[in-house]
Amino acid sequence: MIICETLSSFGHAMSNLPKDCEIGFVPTMGALHNGHLSLVKKALERTKFVVASIFVNPTQFNNQSDLEHYPRTPAEDLAKLQAEGVYAVLMPTAAEIYPGGKMREPIDLAALDHHGEGPGRPGHFEGVVQVVSRLFEIVNPTFAFFGEKDFQQLAIIQHMVKILELKTEIVAVPTLREEDGLAMSSRNMLLTPAHRKAAPLIYQTLQEAADMAAQNLCTPAELCSHIVKTIDANPLLKTEYAQVLGSKTLQPANRWEDYDGARLCVAVQAGSVRLIDNIKLK
Repeated sequence: MIICETLSSFGHAMSNLPKDCEIGFVPTMGALHNGHLSLVKKALERTKFVVASIFVNPTQFNNQSDLEHYPRTPAEDLAKLQAEGVYAVLMPTAAEIYPGGKMREPIDLAALDHHGEGPGRPGHFEGVVQVVSRLFEIVNPTFAFFGEKDFQQLAIIQHMVKILELKTEIVAVPTLREEDGLAMSSRNMLLTPAHRKAAPLIYQTLQEAADMAAQNLCTPAELCSHIVKTIDANPLLKTEYAQVLGSKTLQPANRWEDYDGARLCVAVQAGSVRLIDNIKLK
């Protein structure tokens, strides 16, 4: 595995690949867990030439403290990627990703950021678009792999590819979960033992809600109220939002028949750690 800390060394590594080979790309911010590795495994099913990046992108953090405390485990990350058979890992500095502080002109997000994570994290998705478009420019991947845990991010990246007319195919990979249902996340390592024990209630509640929706037992608004009440009954958890959004438009609706396919999305504060999750509603 080739470790590249500069764009020039990365360019050299890529120049040694067979001409016109297909490249799979897994962009990460490090602190890798099995969820990340499931993206790598999926990429290796499509091509033997897989590139990963480790870069904690400052432009997508609207909270400086969150950026400073984001977990960083580079040595462990590299060992995991090497064990999976990754060809090269790009570990650039912010100065190389944004030379001279230069950034792309913002794109119209078509209201995909008006709900869910958008209102509480101003500028977050603009920062995601900045870094992913820049990484795509550097890597020029055939395929790029993203987890469904960050469902809104996935939708916005798919929109970005369409707007910028990029040739990269975005591959969605199902959320990987711990045995008790908690969605795998780099932030999970920051949970206290008590909050870690409480956190599986989030997915348990989402599953219960999905069953209720499938049986048409309530309206979307009533379902969201039920989720908040159930999760907040645990004193260690506090729901920031619970929203049913259209899977393509990411817009709310009042009736189930108004959706283009619905996704139930939640954000929950577990002590000092903010957890997000989602589930597809039938």
